[in-house]
Amino acid sequence: MKFLKDVFNLFYPDICLSCNEQLTDNENTVCLTCRHDLPTTNFTFEASNIVEKIFYGRIPLVQATALFYFLKEGKIQQLIHNLKYKGQQQVGTFTGNWLAHEMIESNRFKNIDVIIPVPLHKKKQNKRGYNQVTTFGKSLAANLDINYLEDFLIRVTNSKTQTKKSRFDRWKNVEQIFKIKNTETLENKHILLIDDIITTGATLEACYLALNKSKNIKISIASIAYTK
Repeated sequence: MKFLKDVFNLFYPDICLSCNEQLTDNENTVCLTCRHDLPTTNFTFEASNIVEKIFYGRIPLVQATALFYFLKEGKIQQLIHNLKYKGQQQVGTFTGNWLAHEMIESNRFKNIDVIIPVPLHKKKQNKRGYNQVTTFGKSLAANLDINYLEDFLIRVTNSKTQTKKSRFDRWKNVEQIFKIKNTETLENKHILLIDDIITTGATLEACYLALNKSKNIKISIASIAYTK
């Protein structure tokens, strides 16, 4: 079996999804060199971090974090591009495992009952074939031993891409475009709301407005990356 694996790797080598160099046998998804160079934020260990400050006066958060800084043309942009557009969902598993270990070590993210991802519109998800935060969320849930509810929060409006919009236009574009299946399921729950990248926080705020129709909820936020 090892011989067959070696032959397969000769013609179809596993490559680092950050730098595109060939991985060694003891490397997975990202090579050790890139892993060492990834721009981690340490927000998971830091109260009143930048991500939490984004939502001051907008969402009554318990905690918030992002694992990496997102820089244009950087390694994290390459990783998320592979996750989002190239079907490389192992990036979500890799980042979810990493962030979960930070959350456990930090001891700040306690008593979370359920993880809910920012949803894609049904048409967009059918076209892409998956939600890019699914494996990220499932890895978090498995490591933290909590429930993952993928289809509870629903995007009802298929908004256009946000990448070329101003911050104010992004906020207007996502206002009131989410709904929840029912309000009773989440009553009295502490929800970890997750996304791939946080920029203005407008999408997450819109999700909160929908989730807040359930009584007495608490919200924490986690993402793979934060855009400076």
